[in-house]
This record gives sequence, structure tokens and C-alpha cells, in this order.
Amino acid sequence: MSNQRIVRTLLNVLDIHSSQSFPRSSKGRLARCICPSGFPMLRRATSAPCTSTNVPSRSFVNLALPVARRRTEYAESRTLGYTAEQMFDVVSNVEQYHKFVPWCKSSRVIEGGEGGDLRAELEIGFPPVLERYISRVTLVPNHQVRASCTDGSLFRHLETTWRFEPGPKDAQKSCKVHFHVSFEFKSTLHSRLAGLFFDEAVKQTVGAFEARAAVLYGRDKRHLATPPRCTYT
Repeated sequence: MSNQRIVRTLLNVLDIHSSQSFPRSSKGRLARCICPSGFPMLRRATSAPCTSTNVPSRSFVNLALPVARRRTEYAESRTLGYTAEQMFDVVSNVEQYHKFVPWCKSSRVIEGGEGGDLRAELEIGFPPVLERYISRVTLVPNHQVRASCTDGSLFRHLETTWRFEPGPKDAQKSCKVHFHVSFEFKSTLHSRLAGLFFDEAVKQTVGAFEARAAVLYGRDKRHLATPPRCTYT
């Protein structure tokens, strides 16, 4: 996606936020201007020419200037009312991700599969970003699923790991699920724009897979699911 489209979308986002900071009135409306530094700014439109002298404005510079990219990690653990085998089958069936994984628009296996390691092409979208990337998925049957991004324009680094352990001894059909993801965007603009949406998608991931298990195997009527233990760095 071109930087021009990203900038246009960010300007629209600024319109929304600016309408809260500068309430509209019958005396004027918010308009985009270009300040001498070359960055888009927002100010209230008047009949006078657009200048940057003593005019309340909201600068776009805090979104457009380069910032230090950083790697983000998220981990979550839960006890669920499904067996390790069942949850492994849900997570390892990458081709079905587009049906239930947050913001996953398409998913297809392009190499391997059928119980072994595979390569998959995934397309994820969160306004206005829509990107494809290749993920290499390695499997340890009924114990672990690890996926890492090997090719794509969106991520500098993306790796997810799922681990499955037996649940409490008094609940045979249960398991402990440990989910960990680390990611870093290649582009500063992508990081600024998509970061919030991707953060929310990550936080919803385990719940989405639990809901998928409920569709396939029935709801956990014993309510074995425990509150998630999460860490975010």
C-alpha cells in the first residue's frame, strides 16, 4: 500500500480526533493546511488565507516523524474445557483461520500440510492496511504449534507459539493453553497506523480459538475455562 494512501487515512483519523479537541461551530470548520515545515496541520477555516501564525492547530508531526521501532511481546495462559488434542487440531488447521481469526481475511496452505510442517499465505486487514505474508508453521503433534513470518512487507518480525499441556487431573477433557507472540513492523507508518488494531487482534486471539473449539466440539458446559493470565511488553 502506498504511503500516500496511509497519509490520507491518517488525516481522516486526525479529522475525527480534532473534532473532539476543536468543537465545530457555525463560525468555521476544520480544514487541512500545510505549515512551513511541510507537515499537514489542522486548523479552523476562516475567510483569511491559511497561515500558521497564532492559529490553534493540531500538528501531524507526532504521527509522521520517524520513531524508534520496537519489538512487542504478548503472552497469555488459560485452562480450557477441551483436550490438548482438540486445541492442537484447531490451531494447526491454518487453512481455516480466515473463518474465525480476528482480521484474517484469507488463509491457504501453499506447501506441506496433512499433519506435517507447512507454509501458508495469510492476508490480514485492519483499516486501511491489507497485507499478505508467508508463514512457516512447525508442528509437534498435540503439544506445540509455532509459526514465523518469512516473507512480507508488513512485518520485520512475527512469531507465534502455542503450547498445550494436560489440564487438572480431576478434569480429563481439559488442557492448559500457553500462547506467545512477538512482532515488529517494518514501516514506521504501519507501526503507527496498524499497531493499535494489531494489538487488539492479538489480545482477542486465544478467545477466538476457544470460540472455534466450541463450534467444532460443543461449548464447555463445565465452565473449566480460567481467567487468562496475560503479560504484555
